[in-house]
Amino acid sequence: GRILERLGLCLQVSFTRWFSAHFLARRKPAPPGLHIRDQTFGEVPVRIYEPTVPSAGGRRGLVYFHGGGWVMGSIDTADEICRYIAKGSETTVVSVGYRLAPEHRYPAPLDDCEVTTRHFLSVAEAEFGVDPRRVAVGGDSAGGNLAAALCQRLAKGTDDNLSSPCAQVLIYPILQMADFSLPSYQQNHAVPILFRGRAAFYYLQYLNGDMSVCQDVLEGNHVPEELRMQYRKWLSPELLPPECKARGYKQVELSPHDGEVYHIIRRGLDPEVSPLLGEDDVIRRTPPAFILTCEYDVLRDDGILYQKRLEDLGVAVSRHHVPDGFHGIINFHNRGWLSFPKAQTVLDSIVCYINTL
Repeated sequence: GRILERLGLCLQVSFTRWFSAHFLARRKPAPPGLHIRDQTFGEVPVRIYEPTVPSAGGRRGLVYFHGGGWVMGSIDTADEICRYIAKGSETTVVSVGYRLAPEHRYPAPLDDCEVTTRHFLSVAEAEFGVDPRRVAVGGDSAGGNLAAALCQRLAKGTDDNLSSPCAQVLIYPILQMADFSLPSYQQNHAVPILFRGRAAFYYLQYLNGDMSVCQDVLEGNHVPEELRMQYRKWLSPELLPPECKARGYKQVELSPHDGEVYHIIRRGLDPEVSPLLGEDDVIRRTPPAFILTCEYDVLRDDGILYQKRLEDLGVAVSRHHVPDGFHGIINFHNRGWLSFPKAQTVLDSIVCYINTL
């Protein structure tokens, strides 16, 4: 994709979307025990996975946001994941086709996630036989970011007539763009499928598309000193367990603050974009969380630090760590020659948690 863009033939994002659509998103017929249909909630496309087995009382529900760095991914690329979760946990899953950057930047994707979640909560019982008090939200990677940000947004709301999500299922979520030098970013900077530089690239595409500051963001000179001091109580290698720093971690001296760079990216430090930096009073009102982390993932420490924030504020957290896992692993379930057996084990851990709701 990069080569084609440098040759002026197409944008790398366009190429990656085309490749994913043709090689990673082949839809199959619905398996026995599952009814699948496409619909729209408001103007947002969704795909609904409904188990056909009878349910005693209201069924569980999950509103799912796919990954892809806010610029890639779709209902189709998340299809295999949603099928597995829906059938394995006998849960009605609503997969959301939110708008993508760079055509639709923040807050458009988050707004779409809110619209679909509110709509589903309002009709869950009447139209789908789902108990609105048993509806969770979740997602992987950027989808995990959207789920965490949405929970914080809803926690600030005052709609007493609408149930709140009962849980947030965060699968190797990306949760902050303040520090790209955490141990996991150093240790796994070149581990597929998410490189350190690409994490910053995706964040900037989501925000404003100004790639001129990408290296500045990676070096950390986009955060003013007073904010660095404020974030230190939530975002510091010192808060991580010793094993996270055992594999070649070196303390990094951050570059001096550049006011111009901060002006360009400052919205990226808002909690709706970086949920790890949310306010205490908001985070403590968010629902219980399941956080999945992988050892060979630049985002590992985001998940661990968010677990600590939630637990310090009294929010129950169940974390599942995959010692031999890598970012994006659940997308390699049932992919033919691209399959990884470990992907099913990881999906089973997600199903196991959802079964407790």
